[in-house]
Amino acid sequence: MTPQDREWLRWSLVFVWVSTALVSVWEWRGQSMALLSPLDVRFEQLKPWLIGSGAAVDLLLGVWMAWRPGRRVHAVALSAMILMTAVATLIQPDLWLHPLGPLTKNLPIAAILVVLLRNPGPTR
Repeated sequence: MTPQDREWLRWSLVFVWVSTALVSVWEWRGQSMALLSPLDVRFEQLKPWLIGSGAAVDLLLGVWMAWRPGRRVHAVALSAMILMTAVATLIQPDLWLHPLGPLTKNLPIAAILVVLLRNPGPTR
């Protein structure tokens, strides 16, 4: 893998993480809340926490990956993505069947992160 290939992969993930954080906050009362609508009424007060913490993790990972790329951030990003996918699957499993692939997109993201973990390039 060339250094340019690593950079393309890394910056595409930076874009995904940062844009997801921004859109989650922008759509706080819209699509973000709608994704959590299957949660029981008992969990109503948990919804803002889930949105805010998810957006914060996305932003942190995007900035970290842009600023200090390396194995550590890729491993943390892979772990976070697996955890978020599991939570989303528990809340709304039908997202796996959505035509735009809000959860299936995590499979190529996982593949990119594994490739970057195996080929970290020079550390900064």
